[in-house]
Amino acid sequence: MTNTLIAKAAIDRRLAEIISPVIEDMGYELVRIRLMSGKSTILQIMADKPDGGIEVDDCADISNAVSAVMDVEDPILDAYTLEVSSPGIDRPLTRLKDFEMFEGYEAKLETAEMIDGRRRFKGELAGVEGEDVLINIENHGETVTIGLHFDWLSDAKLVLTDDLITEMLRQRKEAGLLNEDQFDEIETEEGSEEETK
Repeated sequence: MTNTLIAKAAIDRRLAEIISPVIEDMGYELVRIRLMSGKSTILQIMADKPDGGIEVDDCADISNAVSAVMDVEDPILDAYTLEVSSPGIDRPLTRLKDFEMFEGYEAKLETAEMIDGRRRFKGELAGVEGEDVLINIENHGETVTIGLHFDWLSDAKLVLTDDLITEMLRQRKEAGLLNEDQFDEIETEEGSEEETK
C-alpha cells in the first residue's frame, strides 16, 4: 500500500496504484502524487530517478507513458491537466530512504497527531533507525535527537539552505548535467542573492 506522504487522499492512492508500476518499469520512482480540483482539475506527479537527477526529457517520457495508461484505465471523471515534475531542491521527503539520503540537511516534519504537545518539528535530519526518522531539534537551548515513527508523519520536506543548494549543484555537475562555467555562474548568482537579502 502507498504511504500517505506519497499519496494522501484515497483517490491519490488509487492513482498511485495505477501509475507507480508504469513509472517503475521505466526506471523511475514516484515521489508524490496529488489530484487537485479547483476551477480545473490537475494531476500532479513528482518523480525521480532512484539515485536522483531527473531531467525535463524524463518528465516528458513519464507524461507520455502515464497519459497512455490513464486513457485506458480512465480513473478520473473530469477533464484534467497532467503535470509531471522533478522533486526540486527543497523536495518533499516521502520515503524512508529519503530521510537516510538527506541525513545532515535541515528539514521540516509534521505529524498527524500531537507528539509531546507539538506537531511541527524543524531541525537536522539524523538518519533512520528501524521505522523511526531521527531529527536533531533545539529543546530549551540544547540539541536533542528525537525519533518520529515514519507512519506518524503527515508532511516532510527539506529546507532550502546554502548547503543543500551547493550539494545539489555538486551532484548535477558530477552527473555531467552542469559544466564548469554553469556551476561557477550559479554559485556566483547564489552568492550575490545572499548579499541582497
